[in-house]
Amino acid sequence: MEALCLGCVLAAVLTWGFLCFCDSAERMKTAEQAGLLKSGSRTLLVIAHPDDEAMFFAPTVLGLARLKHRMSLLCFSADIYGTVSSAACGLFSLPSCLSGPSDFPDDPGVQWDTEHVANILLQHVEVNDINLDLAEGLAALLRLVVTFDAGGVSGHSNHIALYTAVRALHSEGKFPKGCSVLTLQSVNVLRKYFFLLDLLWSLLHTQDILFVLTSEEVAQAKRAMYCHRSQLLWFRRLYILFSRYMRINSLHFL
Repeated sequence: MEALCLGCVLAAVLTWGFLCFCDSAERMKTAEQAGLLKSGSRTLLVIAHPDDEAMFFAPTVLGLARLKHRMSLLCFSADIYGTVSSAACGLFSLPSCLSGPSDFPDDPGVQWDTEHVANILLQHVEVNDINLDLAEGLAALLRLVVTFDAGGVSGHSNHIALYTAVRALHSEGKFPKGCSVLTLQSVNVLRKYFFLLDLLWSLLHTQDILFVLTSEEVAQAKRAMYCHRSQLLWFRRLYILFSRYMRINSLHFL
């Protein structure tokens, strides 16, 4: 009986936490961080492969959409069609679905040249800043760059190459003044595939930014993932059902 009561209490806590977070837009540690995410800011999402925006960053993309961020996407690799899925970008309201050069193959056995990655990324940022309508003023300047952390979520070398390049540009002060970098937290396998337990863990442990999707937004994220039909192997269908990254993103500032 005691064990049953304890189980009921745990279930109640999990349910409360889930409903609490799903009813909130986002959680941030400080007012300063909240200021960086203010409405109308520009954000660049930097990904390695054409399904990364849906498979890993859906909560971030949809969370920033709630905040009316102006988001664009830079993808370094290409799928079998040679581009990022325009359907997935449409579901996420990402106006800029730009692939990088073809010399970044989707292959964990190939080490991308991080200096080359950094140069391409910096060129992209500079060109887009130059082309800004001057009437938009400072609000239109790039405020956030979002990418993987040092673990690359799955340990994929292509993901880690992006982090290494972005970290170097950030530490050298080459991003626009006032621009911050957010990295997606990599978690262990248990947290990765048991999202309710991970939600409870996220409640009890601090992170800089936490985005959690509502049930409607989870359905939107799944539809975006289904746009990448060439990637929907059986194990990825299980991933869509169980992975925390389809529902929860915790991010840290560099």
